Amino acid sequence: MGTVTNYVLEELRLLRAETGLSQDDFGRGIGYSGSHVSSVETGGRPPTKEYMRAVDNHLRTGERFQRMLERLGRLDAEPAWLREWIEFEREATTLRWFELAYVPGLLQTERYARATLAGGRFDAEDVDRIVASRLERQAILHRPHPPQLIAVLDEAVLRRPVLDQPGLMAQQCEHLVELATQEHIQVHVVPVDAGMYLGLAGQFIIAEMPDGERVAHADNQLIAQFVDASTDVAKLAKTWEIVRNEALPRRPSIELIKEVAKSWTP
Repeated sequence: MGTVTNYVLEELRLLRAETGLSQDDFGRGIGYSGSHVSSVETGGRPPTKEYMRAVDNHLRTGERFQRMLERLGRLDAEPAWLREWIEFEREATTLRWFELAYVPGLLQTERYARATLAGGRFDAEDVDRIVASRLERQAILHRPHPPQLIAVLDEAVLRRPVLDQPGLMAQQCEHLVELATQEHIQVHVVPVDAGMYLGLAGQFIIAEMPDGERVAHADNQLIAQFVDASTDVAKLAKTWEIVRNEALPRRPSIELIKEVAKSWTP
């Protein structure tokens, strides 16, 4: 876990320990369940502004934790697992990324990134923060020694319309083509005629680090899971090979993306 996250969570744990209260008792005092307190302390749930305010009010800390949250920045907009993952992402030499539903975040345009957050789950302020963070992450692809990014997308990602956003998908597909021509970026598409295949179980990313270690994460509607156990990463690596074998080679994939881009042009 990153140093910023470690610092905040350690301070929260120490504060509760100083009170001599269990997680259940501490939670009752601040208006949260014991399981919620446990999840925050272990990094499974971000310490939100509301949570920090409740802690400060209950223990009369003089808004200490609210100030900490504000100064350390965006801790409430990104879950702990993502903050940790971003650090690995920045250090990785190779990223193997499979997406079933969306264009990978590192390859998204700003308009597309905003569209993925639509639907009322986030307020306008959080959308701005998340989009800014996602675009900032893309800087790793443009630095002097970028990681090798190998992205595999289901064709449905390219053909799914974004309602009331004319031109958005054409722009996104053209952006993909532009990026995919760079040496350190490969984009492969699993065509619709591949039928049922193993990738339909969900998206995942495998990062290879400078020392050869591999870490990964996978998520679904309910859980985003950071994976570093060697046996679990090995299973994902095997799945990756199977999924990539279903995808088109690099150049045919680019041609397919170009074809789809034209289909989105009025």
